[in-house]
Amino acid sequence: MKPPPFDYVRAASVEEALECLDDRSLEVKPLAGGQSLVPVMNFRLARPDRLVDLNRLGELAYIRRGGGALRIGALTRQRALERSPLVAEHFTLLRDAIEWVAHPQIRNRGTVGGSIAHADPAAELPVALVALDAVVHVVSRRRGMRAIPAAELFVTHLTTTLEPDELLVEIEVPPVAPRTGTAFTEFARRHGDYGLGGAAVSVTLDDDGRVARSAIALLAAGPVPVRASGAEAALAGRAPGAAAAREAAAAAVEGIEPTGDIHGSSRYRRDLIRTLVERGIVQAAEEAGA
Repeated sequence: MKPPPFDYVRAASVEEALECLDDRSLEVKPLAGGQSLVPVMNFRLARPDRLVDLNRLGELAYIRRGGGALRIGALTRQRALERSPLVAEHFTLLRDAIEWVAHPQIRNRGTVGGSIAHADPAAELPVALVALDAVVHVVSRRRGMRAIPAAELFVTHLTTTLEPDELLVEIEVPPVAPRTGTAFTEFARRHGDYGLGGAAVSVTLDDDGRVARSAIALLAAGPVPVRASGAEAALAGRAPGAAAAREAAAAAVEGIEPTGDIHGSSRYRRDLIRTLVERGIVQAAEEAGA
């Protein structure tokens, strides 16, 4: 299938891109890697009047530290995140999550910002960023910059709180606390397929080996990445053994109703997510203890 007709603009600067997005008379979409937007347009599920190509905006492609936090330019290719020594050493949850994203050919073109703005609840990066308490920075021509916590960015399937004239420009991930371990668990029928369920887990231990803090976000558990606050509460102050992990995993899936399909019923997916949360807690706790 082919997309409906549209105008095309290749932006030479962020300012030009924002000017194009500010046109209220048209539906305008930014184009980064195109790995999600183009297929959606081909199926006629999206019909923008104009595409604004961002690929000349090299100033939005970077991975660097700033004040201890990780700062990722929105146009950074997923493959660059996967290969970054900085990410591998200090932000292992992102490194583990990115390995589940589609296939190398897709990661070579797909961008970090594009994956987040697309807001697919079965996508790995949004779930990982919610677990990491990340913040996304967006800008518009009229209102300037604003910061949005990742947990507040997602509204429902393929929908965010971004305004039509706003452009996502940076992702900020806070420093990881000492004695923290992380894990990203997922199950798909074939590697690279959409995950049927998954979890991003972070566990921080105190000096006595008990859970001082945890963060658990669920993949494909609802219309947005789901923060499992009940599971986090169940772990607080406990030694993260097998029993604690099992109880927290059961709390993680209370009240969730994953969408069932030909690949698995809602009940199957809920049980799958519970198992993956339990595994993630055990892995993260072992890493924190080590």
